[in-house]
Amino acid sequence: MSHIALTASPTTTVLAFHRGAKQWNTLFPCNWRSRGTYPSLFTNFTRKRLQLRFFASAKNGGNGGGVVDEISETEKAHTNFVWPDNKKPRICILGGGFGGLYTALRLESLQWPDDKKPQIALVDQSERFVFKPLLYELLSGEVDEWEIAPRFSDLLANTGVRFLKDRVKVLQPSDHLGVNGSKSSTCGGTVHLESGLHIEYDWLVLALGAEAKLDLVPGAAEFAIPFSTLEDARKVNTRLAILERKTFGKDYQISVAIVGCGYSGVELAATLAERLQNRGIVRAINVETMICPTAPPGNREAALKVLSSRKVELLLGYFVNCIRKASGLESSNTLTGVDKNCIETVPNFEKYILELQPAERGVQSKIVEADLVLWTVGSKPPLPHLEYSDVPFVIPLNARGQAETDETLRIKGHPRIFALGDSSALRDSNGRILPATAQVAFQQADFTGWNIWAAINGRPLLPFRFQNLGEMMTLGRNDAAISPSFIEGLTLEGPVGHTARKIAYLIRLPTDEHRLKVGISWLTKSAIDSVSLLQSTLSKVLSGSIANSD
Repeated sequence: MSHIALTASPTTTVLAFHRGAKQWNTLFPCNWRSRGTYPSLFTNFTRKRLQLRFFASAKNGGNGGGVVDEISETEKAHTNFVWPDNKKPRICILGGGFGGLYTALRLESLQWPDDKKPQIALVDQSERFVFKPLLYELLSGEVDEWEIAPRFSDLLANTGVRFLKDRVKVLQPSDHLGVNGSKSSTCGGTVHLESGLHIEYDWLVLALGAEAKLDLVPGAAEFAIPFSTLEDARKVNTRLAILERKTFGKDYQISVAIVGCGYSGVELAATLAERLQNRGIVRAINVETMICPTAPPGNREAALKVLSSRKVELLLGYFVNCIRKASGLESSNTLTGVDKNCIETVPNFEKYILELQPAERGVQSKIVEADLVLWTVGSKPPLPHLEYSDVPFVIPLNARGQAETDETLRIKGHPRIFALGDSSALRDSNGRILPATAQVAFQQADFTGWNIWAAINGRPLLPFRFQNLGEMMTLGRNDAAISPSFIEGLTLEGPVGHTARKIAYLIRLPTDEHRLKVGISWLTKSAIDSVSLLQSTLSKVLSGSIANSD
């Protein structure tokens, strides 16, 4: 077991909101609205007053909303988060991904006695929830950002959940000291945030997710881009757009190297190969000798068929030894077989060299040159990298840095702390740790919400049992593969699989209102695409008829 406390890199912004615009006067009384204070959330300031302003998220492509309190480094005095009613259970949820957000929504949907309806605070470093399985569609242009990355303020506007845009720094629980977990009035501990805000809670949910593990290979952190967040997708899309613009009309093949051929690597390879077409080449590198080794055979075969048709080069059985910038003396002749003098370069754009070592003896090493390197291998929970508090406590961690939980998703030794998703090391009936997938987090959020309800109301908690519903993967626009678990050997692929996948994810979007908006948007786009395809087909038919008559 490891002594840890929770932390993350600093931020200076806290976002809070109440439900609906009708509470505007309650949230901002006229006698202090213009003074820049926020007494409903903060007390005991010993430094400057907070300066209150409206948050306009233009750089994130949004249209504003929410209230932001900016706290400078000199203003980070310890302040206390004020709950509306300290007699009712106080639940703090750290992380707003699938585990955290869906737990909050599950808690809101349950029936509560009036005196036990909990107050919920959700903390996340981003202002947006990201539906990560649909990030690939941002690169293909199939979806808009608002559809798969809505603001928390919009999703939670009609709930009692209060959202704080902040990062956790230190966690000081007290439940391991013998506190009776069944008494909701007894404090379970305190969360310290980077802004200086302290949140006292009765129940805590750890759903902090995981970050890309870029320390495995020299040069990966400096030169490779992971693909797990909205910021990652934006960065990749921007780099591709620059390359496409600078190479337009030139005799140049954009080279993309993808490290890893699991689901994420294969989905990226298929999406980017379709986008670049004959203007680029995609190489996918994997230490295994097959792609998606844990995938159902039907999904793997469908993926191989698509990758082959789009001329994706698979470098299987190789691991990346290092990634570095290409020097001016290095050329791509050995990689492409084309004289470098016949190829125009991309001005002011760096190229990278990946040195590959074979996983088996007797195979020759390779050198790969790329304009863009994408990293899809490995992830790490933030728990082991968090700084110590003044009074350290013990949370049991496994070798991967995940918290050990019992079957009810409570951390062992901490009856008031639940962990799920990437933060949890729950094992299945065969003793294997459950995979860090959206499907697992969806189901765990449902159980976590119910078990917190049961704990508060003195009911028995339910053991979590994962139900594998099947696996899905996107392979580009109008192409996907789905292998449902309830029909053995069945794989839906091509346009049918694509439609089924989008419907499945539409159903899984967080709220009814958001599902309706996205559903209308997707139907509209589909209708426009169908009309465009029909017009194109008719135009070709008419052109052929005219040519034949002549």
